[in-house]
Amino acid sequence: MPLTLVWFRSDLRVQDNTALHQAARRGPVVAVFLSSVEQWRDHGHGANKIAFWHRGVAALGDELAKLNIPLLVREAPRFDDAPETLLRLARDLGAETLCFNREYPLNEWRRDQAVTAAADAHGMTVHAYRDAVAFSPGELKTGKGDFYGVFTPFAKAWHKAIDGERLGLLDPPAPQASLDIGSDPMPAPGDIAAAAVEPSRWPAGEHEAAERLSRFLRQRARRYADQRDFPAIAGTSELSPYLALGMLSYRQCLQAVMTLNDGHLTDGDAGLTAWVNELVWREFYQHVVVGFPRVCRHRAFQRHTEALAWRDAPNDFAAWCEGRTGYPIVDAAMRQLTTTGWMHNRLRMVTAMFLSKHLLIDWRRGEAFFLEHLVDGEFAANNGGWQWAASTGTDAAPYFRIFNPTTQSTRFDPDGDFLAQWLPALRDLPARQRHAPSSDLLTRAAYPAPIVEHKTARARALDAFKALST
Repeated sequence: MPLTLVWFRSDLRVQDNTALHQAARRGPVVAVFLSSVEQWRDHGHGANKIAFWHRGVAALGDELAKLNIPLLVREAPRFDDAPETLLRLARDLGAETLCFNREYPLNEWRRDQAVTAAADAHGMTVHAYRDAVAFSPGELKTGKGDFYGVFTPFAKAWHKAIDGERLGLLDPPAPQASLDIGSDPMPAPGDIAAAAVEPSRWPAGEHEAAERLSRFLRQRARRYADQRDFPAIAGTSELSPYLALGMLSYRQCLQAVMTLNDGHLTDGDAGLTAWVNELVWREFYQHVVVGFPRVCRHRAFQRHTEALAWRDAPNDFAAWCEGRTGYPIVDAAMRQLTTTGWMHNRLRMVTAMFLSKHLLIDWRRGEAFFLEHLVDGEFAANNGGWQWAASTGTDAAPYFRIFNPTTQSTRFDPDGDFLAQWLPALRDLPARQRHAPSSDLLTRAAYPAPIVEHKTARARALDAFKALST
């Protein structure tokens, strides 16, 4: 039988993979991955994400080998290279069908359209599948027929429409007869790996993802609603890197929740249902990038906010990036990011709002800095979170909502344990004084004074937003 080519991208697993499952039903399968490092870098992904991506492909190759499915790796530096690269490979193999799971950001969508058009022109059949989301963007619409721009009604529609078909897990294919085709090793990422965080911090692959999911559900999920905002506590799932690259599917997560929660997603255990809500947020942002493609073009979701008078303050921006703003909770969070490639979700909101409101620096600069460092860097979620914090996006925080970093610190790190972990200069201070050390303690600890005063910064931000309506 003719071969089917399965194109893996950000769906690096054999379990519950729609394209792989459907392709294997047709006959023998060959897998392909296109390494597009140049394009990924242009999109802002840094060494942490790209190195994790490479490790994930290597782990995928090991799993495919157990099924006698060869994994071929081809260089396609730019997305524009994808159509010819895939067609050339298909011709070499005699493959007549190409299968892949859809991706939704604008450039990825255009790449896939170009691949489909080129394949059609050469008589090759293409099957693209919904896999990363329960509903294809456009399936859920408002009463007026528009894409949702607010999360709560989207979530209500999502829960009302979700059904067993969208939650059902797909079996991996059975091992196929061995093909006379050798797999390719994943090229070493070279200088990328050297610049990335220690690989042992983020082991790649679907087995690691499944183990982390199981451990989270066993140990922390039922306390998620109460503990997720406290960065000194291991209260979150830390599964975002695995979800971002599809080493774990949303269906696997939701099925595991229902097993623990008597078959429910919205009722029952508060911790489990709160975590489900976060998974629905991830899907919401995928719908937003399709329904409102301007967000993929560095544009604000809220059009009127594009006139905001952002400050050009390179020294302040550098202090934020380097964790020396003089606000301990901000500085500790930024050091967590640059050291580990990950930041606690509560602190993503605190640091993003500090940059966009306290420093009045364009949110796009912070969005790019996060994407450069995050191992879980994923465009839709990162953009959505930043625009929320900056009051320019969907469900945006009201412009007058400006977190007081010190209040956030005392509320969510009351004993200063997180601060002590990431700010050695403050470890010897009394726990309750780490949040906002007095001037004499700052001098003793050799820690910088705040680069801006909260009340003054808040007033400046309010004036900037109020000017939009005049």
